Amino acid sequence: AEGWVVLLGDATREDVLERAGIDRARGLVCALPTDSDNVYTALTARDLAPDLMIVARANEESTMPKLRKAGANKVISPLRTGAQQIVQALTQPSVLQFLELATGDDALDLGLEEVAVQSGSTIDGTSLRDSGIRSRFDVIIVAIVRPGGDMLFNPTAETRVSGGDKIVAVGRRAGLDGLAELSLPEGTAGK
Repeated sequence: AEGWVVLLGDATREDVLERAGIDRARGLVCALPTDSDNVYTALTARDLAPDLMIVARANEESTMPKLRKAGANKVISPLRTGAQQIVQALTQPSVLQFLELATGDDALDLGLEEVAVQSGSTIDGTSLRDSGIRSRFDVIIVAIVRPGGDMLFNPTAETRVSGGDKIVAVGRRAGLDGLAELSLPEGTAGK
């Protein structure tokens, strides 16, 4: 009724995942009420789509390794995340405040985002210094993730960016949008 595409069914079942289009999906979130259902859904999905990105929620700490064995690429524990935030609020309140501002919905219009660098973009093959990212868009490059998964934290100005890299940046919305456009192949920005 509200325009959402919905499929009612049991996500642990192969036929339901197939009807949902698992063969063309980019990712799957396993966030069912029980850990056992999340494990079984991840296992079923991984069997149907070996290259699918699967993110799963674990309610119990002991379920995290089981979800990874079942095929989840990333396992999130809300209890662990909450505990880390509580400790950080007590021991490093300024760090927590910055993270909330950078990733929350309020105030500073800051965002922490991943931008994929496309082959043929103006920054493909250039150093961070020569790319002009910092001076043009006032964003901070936190890390660069190479296609093989290697992550370079706090890259230097001499670090080269290439097609296939993912840039992790923090900045205001307009600057992050500008970086995203710069990362597209020349002649396709704004289309």
